[in-house]
Amino acid sequence: MQVVTEQIRNFIQYIAVQFIEHPQRAQLKVAELGPQRLRFKLVLERSDVALLIGRNGFSASAIRSVVKAAAERASVQVNLQIHSHEEEAEMLARESQSPPA
Repeated sequence: MQVVTEQIRNFIQYIAVQFIEHPQRAQLKVAELGPQRLRFKLVLERSDVALLIGRNGFSASAIRSVVKAAAERASVQVNLQIHSHEEEAEMLARESQSPPA
């Protein structure tokens, strides 16, 4: 699964740089959610989130479709989330405040 993860990571990084204005502030996080399940989280400047998502979400939808199609060839399920740094900080704060399960 390492090879698929790297291929998808490289693709997302390449595509994101084409759309956004602040690539030096972009972060791409990868989490293994289980066997053959990955979550990619792209954390960007707020203005870059809008650029990457595109009008009516068409750009983000196209990127997700290509990523999912590439992953399915290797029988891997992939989820791509796109957030701003502020949204990511809020989510991390909520997670740290919630009681452990």
